[in-house]
Amino acid sequence: QVQLVESGGGFVQPGGSLRLSCAASAGTLDRYAIGWFRQVPGKEREGVACVSTGVGGIHYADSMKGRFTASRDNTNGTVHLQMNGLKPEDTAVYYCATADPYYYCARDAWRRYRDYDIWGQGTQVTVSS
Repeated sequence: QVQLVESGGGFVQPGGSLRLSCAASAGTLDRYAIGWFRQVPGKEREGVACVSTGVGGIHYADSMKGRFTASRDNTNGTVHLQMNGLKPEDTAVYYCATADPYYYCARDAWRRYRDYDIWGQGTQVTVSS
């Protein structure tokens, strides 16, 4: 079973940018759709974006559209989340997740975090002045 590893979190001032990466501990993520989620203490895990395999689509939560860009790097089999215009309310632990098999991010359904059973360890993003 694939294992996911996130990286790229950190501390940034409001308006700043961060780029998160999700990689497989061994091999590539080419045949896995990848969901990005975030969670703050006391709240449910929230869907951020989902990247399908191949020519499948990329979906975003409404509050992230225009600020966040999810992408797949086919040269090294990783998935990224570019976050621009960060706000304090974006502060959370960010996770990438998938399932086996999982090829296509279905509209709306991709947000159901309970459908994912493979999760990375999470990376903290803190936005503060």
